[in-house]
Amino acid sequence: WGIVRGRFLVMKVWSPALTVYRRIARQKRPYTHAAVPRGEANTLEYRVFLQQKETAKLISPWHDVPLSVNADMKLLRYVNEIPRGNRAKFELATKETLNPIKQDTKNGKLRFYGIDPIFNYGALPQTWEDPDDIQSETGFAGDNDPLDLVEIGSRVLQTGEVTLVKPLGVLCLLDGGETDWKIIAIDYNDPAAPLLNDIDDVEKIMPGKTSAIREWFRSYKTHEGKPLNKFGLDERAMGFNYATDVIKMAHGSWQKLRGSGKSNKYGLA
Repeated sequence: WGIVRGRFLVMKVWSPALTVYRRIARQKRPYTHAAVPRGEANTLEYRVFLQQKETAKLISPWHDVPLSVNADMKLLRYVNEIPRGNRAKFELATKETLNPIKQDTKNGKLRFYGIDPIFNYGALPQTWEDPDDIQSETGFAGDNDPLDLVEIGSRVLQTGEVTLVKPLGVLCLLDGGETDWKIIAIDYNDPAAPLLNDIDDVEKIMPGKTSAIREWFRSYKTHEGKPLNKFGLDERAMGFNYATDVIKMAHGSWQKLRGSGKSNKYGLA
């Protein structure tokens, strides 16, 4: 074992299993999507659309990108909104046609985080946190957005990049009276990915990472003069099985959303 690319451990010795894993990873790289910027960066009009390369057709990163690669949810597609270290608060425009990524605004001005994100941050396609669903774990409903995901790999992902990730665990943020789940995952092609299968593995391979994520979400709004955020589930980071249950729930809510009149009720596109 040895320390490379920062703070995690990877195998220095040759491993047949690792070789096979990396070969499969190369075959599963999601090369079918491309980010298409429109407008001038750092303006209210700037958008990043998603294009399907084979057809050159613009598609919705929320509705048209399939969520899971396999039925057991061990491999998911993920849409990155905010690159690690970028303070511009990008998000899917859930009320705009084709749901491009835009920078959030407040009082007509572009929003920025007061501290650097310590992870890549984005959303899982074909998921939705239902604001009509009071969740038993928290007593609060969903936040009316796709499910958030933090990606902890070594590479900085770009806005609009679609990649494959391994879900590892989940934190339950309570944000302004809403349940706001945060899935923790790693890029499937990251050198550390073969070593990570559950949230406990994160502490072994990346000591302190989970706590750092929790504290980032706890305090980031204090830079806007707001109080510390709170967490459900006694602040615990739950493991893979719990995370996949949350993902399946959010995917089921999205399926109901698409087959009902709730899109119009909440002004979603």
